[in-house]
Amino acid sequence: MAEITGLVLPFFGLILVGYVVAKLMHQPAEAIGWLNIFIIYVALPSLFFKLVSKTPVEQLTRIDFIAASIAATYGIFILVFLIGRFLRGNSIADCTIQSLAGAYGNIGYMGPGLALLAFGEKAAVPVALVFCFENAVHFSVAPAMMAIAGGDDRPRGRVALDVAKKIAYHPFIVSTAIGFIAAALHVVPPVPVQRLIDYLAQAAAPCALFAMGVTLALRPLKRVPAELAYIVPIKLLLHPLVAYVVLSAAGNFDPLWVYTAVLLAALPTATNVFVIGQQYGVWQERASATILITTVLSVLTVSALLYAITSGLLPPDLFP
Repeated sequence: MAEITGLVLPFFGLILVGYVVAKLMHQPAEAIGWLNIFIIYVALPSLFFKLVSKTPVEQLTRIDFIAASIAATYGIFILVFLIGRFLRGNSIADCTIQSLAGAYGNIGYMGPGLALLAFGEKAAVPVALVFCFENAVHFSVAPAMMAIAGGDDRPRGRVALDVAKKIAYHPFIVSTAIGFIAAALHVVPPVPVQRLIDYLAQAAAPCALFAMGVTLALRPLKRVPAELAYIVPIKLLLHPLVAYVVLSAAGNFDPLWVYTAVLLAALPTATNVFVIGQQYGVWQERASATILITTVLSVLTVSALLYAITSGLLPPDLFP
């Protein structure tokens, strides 16, 4: 247990530091902007490129792993949507954001740092694959559902073009694609360039976690929506369980890949859910509350999951 504490304390401690600093310094929300730009456009892309470019190409083309991960995530999405729509009677737009809150984990800011800390650099490939393909689906599903709900009045062709641009130009996806090409062609950057990439990659996790703490501090909890009674346990408990079962049933994957995907599924709701809700004017404050509460509770749930993995309580394959 001391090993798990030593693993998660620095990780969640950085989020807490960001939270406390933001509360003490009283800076405007815009002050975090340049740090977020550095993280999204420079540091995390450098990390993804560095790790993917050193990976054998055959590991980068595991369509079965990608399909299983997306199936688990969107099984959760559909479940939350059906509960919101037919049991709660919510609108399609509200149900869409609620479903993202239950299925869209913080795999961008928290995923790489925690997975690499827990499992080492070999976890980089499954992290990159899950992030790139799940985000591509999220970026497609959100505007499509909002168009169905009537929350997006733009022509369908314009919506489709914007979605394609978001996917094609996202810096994480671009850096992973370049890393894939470098791996296929066995390209090795010159030593000075590689050192710069290494420095930037090392800054990715600390900066991302600090920025996440600041972001949580700038969005205070105003009310706890009733939907959190089922969204929170679905996100933190059911999502990783479904990912574990689906990956076990789908094929014989490397145990580290299974554990990495399950860990990513166990992460709290992504801050992007608030951004999407804000973009369409739907479920904004409640999305913010979901992010805050799932992040706080994930200290316990993620720690418990890591303990189950490292102690051998969770076998790598449920159906050996």
